[in-house]
Amino acid sequence: MSSSFTDRLLGKVRLGGLLALAAPLLAIVFAGVITSIILALTGNPPLETLRLLVDYGAQSRTIVNIINLATTYYISALAVAVGFRMNLFNIGVDGQYRLAALIAAAVGGALVLPAPLHVGVTILVAVAVGGLWASIAGLLKVTRGVSEVISTIMLNAIATGVGAWLLTTDRLAVAVSGSNNIGTKPIPPSGQFPGFALIPGTQAKVFGFVVVAALLGVAYYVLFNWTRFGFDMRATGRSESAAVASGVSVKKMVLVTMIISGAAAGLVGMPQLLGASYSYSLDFPTGLGFTGIAIALLGRNNPVGIAIGALLWSFLDNSSDILDLEGIPKEIVIIMQGTIVLSVIIAYELVHRYRTTAEQHRVSRQLSAEPSSTPGSGSGSASRSESDSASEEGAKA
Repeated sequence: MSSSFTDRLLGKVRLGGLLALAAPLLAIVFAGVITSIILALTGNPPLETLRLLVDYGAQSRTIVNIINLATTYYISALAVAVGFRMNLFNIGVDGQYRLAALIAAAVGGALVLPAPLHVGVTILVAVAVGGLWASIAGLLKVTRGVSEVISTIMLNAIATGVGAWLLTTDRLAVAVSGSNNIGTKPIPPSGQFPGFALIPGTQAKVFGFVVVAALLGVAYYVLFNWTRFGFDMRATGRSESAAVASGVSVKKMVLVTMIISGAAAGLVGMPQLLGASYSYSLDFPTGLGFTGIAIALLGRNNPVGIAIGALLWSFLDNSSDILDLEGIPKEIVIIMQGTIVLSVIIAYELVHRYRTTAEQHRVSRQLSAEPSSTPGSGSGSASRSESDSASEEGAKA
C-alpha cells in the first residue's frame, strides 16, 4: 500500500471522527436557527429569548432544578437504551416506572426499618416491580412473537388503569391534608434519600439519587463493553442468526434484556419519591418514559452522550418557565427539543453513510492494489482473506 494512499486513508478516518463529534453540535445549531425563524415570525426577538433562557437557567435554584430533573431523565434514557442496544424498543418505560413508584411508595410508607435498610427495600421493590412488568412484554415476544412495541404500549395503558385502581382511599391512598389530592402514606425520614446542598446561593438540595444515577451509567457501560453477557446482547441485536450460530439463546437474551430495561425503569421515579415528594400522589410526574426515548436517541445510547442530552433537555424544560412571564409562548421550547432530536438523527445518519462510503472506497482501492495471482499459488486465498477482513471492519464501522 502506497504512502499517499495511507495518508488519504488516515485523513478520511480523522474527517469521519470530526464529523461524528460535530454532528450533534451542528444539529443543535440548526435547531436554534429553526427556532429563531419561528420566533421572528411570531414577533418575538430570538436573541432576547435566548438571553432570557440562559440568564434564568444560570440562577442557583434553577441549576439545582436542572440537575434534579436531569437525574430522572438520565435514568429513564438508560432504561430505554438497554433495549435499544439489542434492537428492542421498550416503549413501556412510562408505565413501568409509574407502577413501580406507586407500589414502592406504598411499601416504603408502611415499613418501619433502620434508615439504610428502609431505603434499600423501597428501591428493591421498585426494581422488582419494573422488571416484572417489563417481563410480560418479553414473554409475549419470545413465546407468541408479539412485537414489544405493541405490547409495551398496551401495558402502559394497563399500568395506568391498575395505578388508578390502587390509588384510592379504599386501597393504598390516604387523603392529603389541606387539599383535594390523595396519595400513599408518606415515607418516614428513615426511608428518605438525603440530598446535597452543592450549589452556592440557594438552600435547595440536589437529589442524593444523582450518585445512584452516575453508578447506573458506569454499570451500563461496563455491562455492554466489558462483559460476555453484554457482547451477546449486542451481537443478538445486530444479527439474530449470527448469535444463534455462535451458541447464544436469542429468546433468553430478549427476555433478560426486557427485564433489565424494566428494572432500570423502576428506578425512574425514585429521585422524586425518595428525595422530594415522599409519597405517590395524583400529581406525581408523568411522561418521563417518553422523554427518555428522545434523550436516548439524542445521546446515541452512550452513557456520556445521554448525560449531556439529559442536562440539555432539563435546561430547556426548566428555563422555559421564564418565557410565560415575559409573554413568550413556552411551547417554543418543545419545538426546539423536537427539532434537536430530528436534526441529530439526520446528522448521525449522514455521518454513518459517509463512513460506509469511505470504507467501501478503501476496500475497493485495496483490492485493486493487490497484485493478480495465479490459480493455486495461494496468494489469491490471502487476498480473499484480507478483503474479507476489510469487509468485516467495514460492517463494524
